[in-house]
Amino acid sequence: MFDAINRRDWLQWSTQGLGATALLSLLRQDGLLRAADSELAAGPPPKAKRAVHISLVGGLSHIDSFDYKPELQKMHGKSLNAKEKPDLFFGKVGLLRKNDWEFKQRGESGLWVSEMFPQIAQHADLLTVIRSMTTETANHTPALFVANSGFQFNGFPSLGSWLSFGLGTETEDLPTFVVLPDERGGPNGGASNWTNGFLPAVHQGVEFSGGDQPVRDLFPSRPIAANVEKASRAFLERVNRKHLERLGGDAAMAARIRSYQLAAKMQLSVPQVSDLSEETEATRRMYGIDEKATADAGRRCLLTRRLLERGVRFVQLYSGGPIAGSPRASWDAHESVKDNHGLEAKRIDKPVAALLKDLHQRGLLDDTLVTFTTEFGRTPFAQSAANQVGPGRDHNRYGFSCWLAGAGLKPGTSVGSTDEIGWKAVDRPVPWHDLHATILHLFGVDHERLTYYHNGIQRRLTNVHGDVVTEALT
Repeated sequence: MFDAINRRDWLQWSTQGLGATALLSLLRQDGLLRAADSELAAGPPPKAKRAVHISLVGGLSHIDSFDYKPELQKMHGKSLNAKEKPDLFFGKVGLLRKNDWEFKQRGESGLWVSEMFPQIAQHADLLTVIRSMTTETANHTPALFVANSGFQFNGFPSLGSWLSFGLGTETEDLPTFVVLPDERGGPNGGASNWTNGFLPAVHQGVEFSGGDQPVRDLFPSRPIAANVEKASRAFLERVNRKHLERLGGDAAMAARIRSYQLAAKMQLSVPQVSDLSEETEATRRMYGIDEKATADAGRRCLLTRRLLERGVRFVQLYSGGPIAGSPRASWDAHESVKDNHGLEAKRIDKPVAALLKDLHQRGLLDDTLVTFTTEFGRTPFAQSAANQVGPGRDHNRYGFSCWLAGAGLKPGTSVGSTDEIGWKAVDRPVPWHDLHATILHLFGVDHERLTYYHNGIQRRLTNVHGDVVTEALT
């Protein structure tokens, strides 16, 4: 039966319910859907088996971190004098302002990285920096949706959900897609950033929080005696089996039974993977878990490594939460880049550097993709009253930076560039569709073939766009 399933039949069948979808996932694990999966292949073998996406909420200033612009120092205090009016969030165009952190060339590659991230800078030879990112909007919430799903509106599947749908899982006792929000709160749009959208619900990102119960509703609200729980599970298993026999081996019912079994496994696996006490003291120090500034990000970065080791395919880790308030609990540096970014960078620099080092020394970076992105950049001119050089910067959708590391990438290099002051991408602009296409390519998936029929349209992550950024690949 399964040898004859083609991709169209497979996708149509998967819409019939969560049970059918769960069964398809199990069949894929058992190698029974190789023909369908092969249609998604991009040609060369996949370089990446798993990925972590570090998302900086609020808008990291590229010209203060990964995009060195010496000309901007010379033009400090001058007017922009642009022929076009910038699309800004607040609409204020102040005077040009130089970078707040000193830049240095790092490692053997000589990659320019500022003192904002001194510890990440030590791993510059592992990084592939894209300095010509662009996006469609200068507003936080729709910009985050674009970064995650390729669309400005909620309801479209996120990258992690597409990977889960297209490639399935490598673990039977943990979710395929895990989300680790900042302890200070979730990003703009909340769970819409890791939604499964119109894909089957099994591909939704599962949020892990701190505390004794990282996954909500995984455990009973009140203690249950071990013998009672065991008897209850045995009774449920017996009832389900009898129902399955009456249905003549219904595939959806069989898959639902397995889903209950998975939930039971997670009650054991989630506490185990979340228990960091078994890590060595040296490892805990490396991640900064016992330091006030880095404790939250350190714990989540170490948990990320443990999740990836255990077969979780995609982990999304957020830096920054609520935008409102001052000082802001995000990278939204309207008031002062120096104060805001200095605080936020101190929270994540050491933990992210530790994650890179840990993955590298364990040999996991060879087939693990690490991405470090933000929804947009910040302007080279200060947000201030006219004819003044203010301490803040506005949103910039025309050009910004991100970096990637690991599987299949050309390390110690940069791709693309912005203009002399870091305002607009001028060489090899990279919209989010191109970055998404590149990530799928590294997983061995052709972004034009990973589709799902919804409301009369064969939908895909990259919509009708997307070119692989071959300049970043080995």
